[in-house]
Amino acid sequence: MARKSAEPLDTELAELPQALRWREWMARVEAVLFASSEPVGRDVLTRVVGRDCVLDLLIADIAAELAGRPYEIARSAGGWQFRTRPQHAGAIRAARQEGDASRDLTANEALVLTIIAYMQPVTRGAISRLTGREVSRDLIARLHRQALIARGPRSPEPGAPYTYVTTPGFLLQFGLETLRDLPDLEALEDAGLLKPAADIALDLPIAGEQAD
Repeated sequence: MARKSAEPLDTELAELPQALRWREWMARVEAVLFASSEPVGRDVLTRVVGRDCVLDLLIADIAAELAGRPYEIARSAGGWQFRTRPQHAGAIRAARQEGDASRDLTANEALVLTIIAYMQPVTRGAISRLTGREVSRDLIARLHRQALIARGPRSPEPGAPYTYVTTPGFLLQFGLETLRDLPDLEALEDAGLLKPAADIALDLPIAGEQAD
């Protein structure tokens, strides 16, 4: 006996009053976000709402209803996802007996990751020149194992070495929506992550991002 195919989802909900239609769209978007462990993009969420739905307003209404809850809807890595509010991070780490992942990076790893984030795609040799000391393959490998960086295109310089770029996991770990959310150089210097002598040319366009 042939299995009956599922009925297509009614996204327009034309038979419902406007207020109930909006509430149903909110519930659908919230359910999709709740079921996903990764950020959900606009193209996915528009599959469950009607053509007249203004998705940004819908998500704003969901976010307003979550005020006071220990979790929120946040933009991350080009989409939306549920995440716990920062003030509860300590309780979650204690319950899981975990350390602070961002503090697991050594000073050298944090410096190299910062340079890759701002200068990508960038070669290991270029990173070494910027830091004034050799950057080992082991250090690059450790960042790669943490899914913070990946190989980029080969450089046109002699030997065609690989370049390195950040990953969506980098955005997720540091709560960034896109690379445009990276702090400026002065903020990094104030935080002690970079020395002014590094003098990185951060006014260059960020790889993968369109200039305004």
